Amino acid sequence: MKILQGKIGVGADGAFGPNTARAICKHYELKPERGAHLLGQASHESARFKLTQENLNYSADSMMRVWPSRFPDLASCEPYARNPKALADKVYSNRMGNGEGEGSLYIGRGFLQLTGKSNYRSFASDMELPEIMTDPELVSSNYAFETALWFFNKNKLFDIADKGVNEEIIKKITKRVNGGYHGLDDRIEQTNKIYEWLTS
Repeated sequence: MKILQGKIGVGADGAFGPNTARAICKHYELKPERGAHLLGQASHESARFKLTQENLNYSADSMMRVWPSRFPDLASCEPYARNPKALADKVYSNRMGNGEGEGSLYIGRGFLQLTGKSNYRSFASDMELPEIMTDPELVSSNYAFETALWFFNKNKLFDIADKGVNEEIIKKITKRVNGGYHGLDDRIEQTNKIYEWLTS
């Protein structure tokens, strides 16, 4: 958040509140509806803009719960539990554009968790940032918000956001961001709160 605050010209204290939300929308020319949906989803995905990188330091129990088909028992978890690099390579390699052993390079980063080499490549190309492909950690440090903005643009989520701020619209956007409705209540709460900030 401090890096983003520096870009938009507000005090870089790392705290997210009404002034930062308004400054983000002004800097990126986002209408209140667009800003509320984008920031509401990003707030949930990043634990209130504190996390810019996926945490894969899973226990065996968590792995069996999240990926039951990949980790059906404790024995299958043993090489990967509390081993983020090995787990990322196991669950992300050879999919999403990743080759063998590339899963840990292109883990979820940014405020909306950009994941997979194909998405990194698409972001890098669209934004003319080729350095992302050789240093993917730049997504965590320098481009956490830009990836979220890019994702909304790429997936036409702003078109949905323009229809208003209500539970039905938040649910539609959540499905596109999350693939399901995980954390829907919090996403609704955050989006509504931010919309109130932006319109008061």
